[in-house]
Amino acid sequence: QVQLMESGGGSVQAGGSLRLSCAGSGNTGRSWCLAWFRQAPGQEREGIAAIPTTGGSTWYSDSVKGRFTISQDNAKNTLYLQMNSLKPEDTAKYYCAAGVRWPCSFNGPADYSGVDYWGVGTSVTVSS
Repeated sequence: QVQLMESGGGSVQAGGSLRLSCAGSGNTGRSWCLAWFRQAPGQEREGIAAIPTTGGSTWYSDSVKGRFTISQDNAKNTLYLQMNSLKPEDTAKYYCAAGVRWPCSFNGPADYSGVDYWGVGTSVTVSS
């Protein structure tokens, strides 16, 4: 079992930045694909960034590439998402996730095959 808890959401103006954190506990010793997903009202949940706990390449969706950065601190069992140049269309509930998914990447909305654990989410609102 793995427990995940996000923090760091809030409201920001367009062009601003936020950093989300996801604290993990439980069976964090194995190899996981860690990811950030988001879900806007009326839309499917979609993966936007992913990183394997063993290190290696990160993955980003086209919608956030170049603006968001995923990182992890294994000593703290914490996953981060640095979000810069935020846009109103980034408004959503953001979830961290852990699963056995290789390669550690996702293919658009509603693709969350292999995700075993979810956090409860944290809301991000970007105003224009």
